[in-house]
Amino acid sequence: MERRNFMRAAALGPSMTGLLVAGQASGAASTGAPGQERAYSLNLLRQLAEPVLEPMSKGELKKRFVLELSPTWDGRDPSVAYLECFGRLMSGIAPWLALPADDSAEGKLRQRLQQQALQGYANSVDPKSPDCLTWKGHGQALVDSAYFTNALMRAPKALWEPLDAATKGRIVAEIKGLRRVEVPYINWLLFAAMNEAWLLSIGEESDPMRMNGAIRKINEWYVGDGWIKDGQDFHFDYYCSYVMYPMLLEILEVLVARKGSFWNAKPEDLLAQAIKRAQRYCEHLERFIGPEGSYPPIGRSLTYRTAVFQPLALLAWRKQLPASLPEGQVRSALHAAHVAIWGGPSNFTKDGFLTIGFRGRQPELGDWYSNNGSMYIAAAGLLALGLPASDSYWTSPAQDWTQKKAFSSARFPKDYAVSY
Repeated sequence: MERRNFMRAAALGPSMTGLLVAGQASGAASTGAPGQERAYSLNLLRQLAEPVLEPMSKGELKKRFVLELSPTWDGRDPSVAYLECFGRLMSGIAPWLALPADDSAEGKLRQRLQQQALQGYANSVDPKSPDCLTWKGHGQALVDSAYFTNALMRAPKALWEPLDAATKGRIVAEIKGLRRVEVPYINWLLFAAMNEAWLLSIGEESDPMRMNGAIRKINEWYVGDGWIKDGQDFHFDYYCSYVMYPMLLEILEVLVARKGSFWNAKPEDLLAQAIKRAQRYCEHLERFIGPEGSYPPIGRSLTYRTAVFQPLALLAWRKQLPASLPEGQVRSALHAAHVAIWGGPSNFTKDGFLTIGFRGRQPELGDWYSNNGSMYIAAAGLLALGLPASDSYWTSPAQDWTQKKAFSSARFPKDYAVSY
């Protein structure tokens, strides 16, 4: 399997050879050689996307994607896994798909995956397709519809505008239909709000209460120093990474861009505040990364792997990293974390699909809602691939990250709480 994956990478051309194949360990992957870090991320994106998008484009994902459920699975309809798989993957790779077309090996790969993704979107809502996804039934569909629409929001010209009118109409109908789901007072508020923000972004009728109510509640749950609790009680986990900050920021961006209403507050001010808080949270995330790329295995949904670093990748893509986190430092730290996780064995099945686990296949770490489709949120750790290879994020000199400096007895800045 490892040799076959390497040969597939080599066939894409010189710019994609010499990469670390996920599932293999190699110290060379963390040397910081020019271009190597982006090539590594790009190969990981390919390994995540190809086994999903190729069958999805043919209406064969359900046929080929053998489901793996957590040992503590709660008994819900397991077909929700296919929407989880497709929606979460698309949310992570959308910024890269939005890059301009070119004739490079990377450009040809992007064009192929974009076309497969577009057909996948069509199949996902076509009642005649074997891969029409589970939009009715369990409320889990609301969760993953938000990743599904978030991808369309992140790459509208690449993923939304090229779709035919029938597919667009079906998607809008399914998303509006999910308003039937009773939303619990936890991070799910943001899933409902994300769908409304996407509808607003394309000029469709949207519900301002679902957006504004979610934003107000998330701000009420802010506990300080960059951390947001998920509901009434604080949980020390990575939900600020998986949901809170990425969705809060992008919903607010739509409200600002579309001049959405917000009673007794200005979306512009709320967005500026959210960015500052997200930047502070990112300072914590960067300091969590150990000298060799390890990070604390804490809390729920640990099997989402490097989705932990979605806010860092998001702010890097948006050119919103704080001054305390130079691009070369963030890139080096994220690369080390990716190598630490994806260099482990059995992250993928023999058919190329993700397994349940933190570093490799560890199904006992799954939660009661976990299946192997859930794992594709890991693609969110690759958002910085939305920046072209010529961008300063990829070309700036590599720098040691905080823990690497600290444990080599080098100078590093002290850390203090913030009051905003």
